Amino acid sequence: MIEQDKRSAVYCLYQEGMNKSKISKELKIDRKTVQRIIDQKGVIPESERCDKIEIDHELLRELYIDCEGWAQRMHEILTEEKGIKIGYSTLTRKLRELELGKKKNQRCDRVCDVAGEEMQHDTTTYYRKIGDKKIRIVASLLYFRYSKVRYLKFYRSFDRFKMKCFIHEALDFYKYCAKICIIDNTNLARLCGAGKNAVIVPEMEEFSKKYGFKFICHEIGHSNRKAGNERSFYTVESNFLPGRTFKNMEDINSQGFDWATKKMYNRPMSKTNLIPAKAFEFEKSYLVKIPIYVTPPYIFYERICDQYGYISVDTNHYWVPGKTRFKAKVFEYSDSIKIYHNRKFLIEYNFPPDGTKNELFSPKGYPKPVYQPAYRKKSSTNEEKKLRGVSEEINLYLNFAIKSMGKKSIHLLENYIV
Repeated sequence: MIEQDKRSAVYCLYQEGMNKSKISKELKIDRKTVQRIIDQKGVIPESERCDKIEIDHELLRELYIDCEGWAQRMHEILTEEKGIKIGYSTLTRKLRELELGKKKNQRCDRVCDVAGEEMQHDTTTYYRKIGDKKIRIVASLLYFRYSKVRYLKFYRSFDRFKMKCFIHEALDFYKYCAKICIIDNTNLARLCGAGKNAVIVPEMEEFSKKYGFKFICHEIGHSNRKAGNERSFYTVESNFLPGRTFKNMEDINSQGFDWATKKMYNRPMSKTNLIPAKAFEFEKSYLVKIPIYVTPPYIFYERICDQYGYISVDTNHYWVPGKTRFKAKVFEYSDSIKIYHNRKFLIEYNFPPDGTKNELFSPKGYPKPVYQPAYRKKSSTNEEKKLRGVSEEINLYLNFAIKSMGKKSIHLLENYIV
């Protein structure tokens, strides 16, 4: 809306003889608007409003009970049977004002910052350029509410095992934990239910007991209950990610570690001037000190050692000393694997850099394996064509084998025919 002073100027200029097109050009106002202001003699017109719709509150309450709370049916009765012209949105607004139907969302509990009481965990996703490629990454962040201490790490994907590895790594770094860890209702630690009725996954409940804390879900609609964590993600978006380049996942995690545990750890908070490092030193006496040693999280599975002496883990192949064709027991940790045969420890490997696929690894200090698989990176398309041309029976068998076992069966079948 054009203010009154400008309207008066338009009308005065017109009264003094300036034509409408020049007024429009000088004051940068549309010609039609200039004409309308002149017709109104430079005065803002008074807007007339239709009479406000008033409906008896008792009538609405009775209809609400009769219609079992269905506002659409109430609207039909009011407009068709009662002859009251009212919009559906107006009706639902009046129902909310009368507190009929869905209850108003109550403000989440206001909890004071108490030393040693609470930490928060959450994840969020970003799309960032890592190296030469833009990929989806998951940021996991642990936040101590009282001291504002953070621990940050990025992953390509995030599951329950990685969540345990992350929390173990964070708590092992700070050596202390709070009594409770606030999580949302989509967290991997939650099994079912929500808020105070949430049931924690037994595996995660046992995991948290090792360190001395327990997981608690906030109420639905009360995401501000972990506002410190949400604010920390905003700080990541506004302070850490902009203006930085990352060569690979190792680089972004190295920079993120320094940013969270060194830079932000010693930087005063903007409003309170609280320094997390000093606050954390004070809070330590109220926190739960984690045990001297806690077994790092791991997952266990078995692999068959092939004829070349390798086992496959996450598309890469690791050489195992000793005989071939045996069942190896693999313990996978966050950054390494340990390989056993029965109860005998054989060898340990650190994981290669992120993105390494289909590579052969053998330990330093051991003689290099004599025989190496030469065709693992090659497609089996030519082998499949050759086998299908042998006979119709082989062709039918291949259809069955590929459907049930996948293309790994093709190599075995070719060796059998040859």
